[in-house]
Amino acid sequence: MGRGPHHAQGNGSSHGADRVTKQRGDRTRVVTAGRRAEWTQGVVNPPVWRASTHLYESVADLRAAGGRDTHHRLFYGRRGAPTQWSLADALTELEPGAEGTFLYPSGVAAVAAALLSVLQPGDELLCVDSAYDPTRSLATGLLRRLGITTRFYDPLIGADIADLIGPATRAILLESPGSLTFEVQDVPAITAVARARGLVTLLDNSWATPLLFPAIRNGVDLTILAGTKYVGGHSDVMLGAVTAAPGHFARLRDTSFQLGQVASPDDAWLAARGLRTMALRLAEQGRSALAIARWLEQQPEVARVLHPALPGSPGHATFMRDFAGPAGLFAFVLNGGDEAARAALIDGLELFGIGYSWGGFESLAIPVDPARYRTATSPDFAGPLVRLSIGLEDSDDLIADLAAGLARFRAVRG
Repeated sequence: MGRGPHHAQGNGSSHGADRVTKQRGDRTRVVTAGRRAEWTQGVVNPPVWRASTHLYESVADLRAAGGRDTHHRLFYGRRGAPTQWSLADALTELEPGAEGTFLYPSGVAAVAAALLSVLQPGDELLCVDSAYDPTRSLATGLLRRLGITTRFYDPLIGADIADLIGPATRAILLESPGSLTFEVQDVPAITAVARARGLVTLLDNSWATPLLFPAIRNGVDLTILAGTKYVGGHSDVMLGAVTAAPGHFARLRDTSFQLGQVASPDDAWLAARGLRTMALRLAEQGRSALAIARWLEQQPEVARVLHPALPGSPGHATFMRDFAGPAGLFAFVLNGGDEAARAALIDGLELFGIGYSWGGFESLAIPVDPARYRTATSPDFAGPLVRLSIGLEDSDDLIADLAAGLARFRAVRG
């Protein structure tokens, strides 16, 4: 395509770049985003800048550097370099209306920094009951030790969340869909209530990415991604990111600097490489996952399929209203059986690995027990749950693998 695109330069902001690219398609944006000429330096991909120490011409230059804003300026390795900045720029450009993005060494680190940037001792956090377990642990562990209380709420509460807001409430944490039971939250309704009450909203948007759900356009203040998943896409990198709406980036950045957070340049480079094919992978994995989910619905060994794009899944109408399409992660409920029967299904799978995470090119299957992680709601299922992350294998092959697994389940269940 010749030279990389020349985007407007700024201190952590890509408002100019957003004006240039916001009308382009997703596939174009993931290819072009973040590739400023100053980052790429004449090549297609930004080079890997590995450096802890940046040198100065004189003592005067050294002292002057410490007295100015060092974001997107060479200062010290902990503040990053063009490899990290180009990826942060790209993620900012994928969120229409965003001010800036900060990178982290994991998704959990991103959640922690985002929360610590908006909460202080004495505050209350409203956290969705379907949140990722490490997020719950952060709320009931570190935040509690810091004097921050957390109240968990029903993911389907919508605008009625107004009834839970008290004098100490400062922020609302959302995750939509939930990563175990896949309830879709009414994000626009919740963010509207939050804005009216002066609260900050944070969304873990790892399931959808901004390609399927543009969080800031839907009123979210801080949107969080586990870049380990669809952004990286190859199960070889740990990375997190928080993208901020206008007015929220400076505090996020300063808090992250104070925490010493930095993503390695090699990890940022791997994630940027994965980003360039994310639109294609996400579309294909979503298509395949939906086909498999529909097949599972027809199997007598399956009591229920928890996929937001299927009627009957919690929040389905909201999903159809707000999301551009499905992703590759969902769960299904077995029709009776016990742990041994579920294990027989999973252990014999040939194309599904058994492992945490999702969003890579390979399919995964794990047992999930959501009741262990709920306090405000009590999901009642007919049998054990299995969560699937659908990769890039042929969907017919994955269905055949699951069919054999269901036969094993049936044999053990009796």
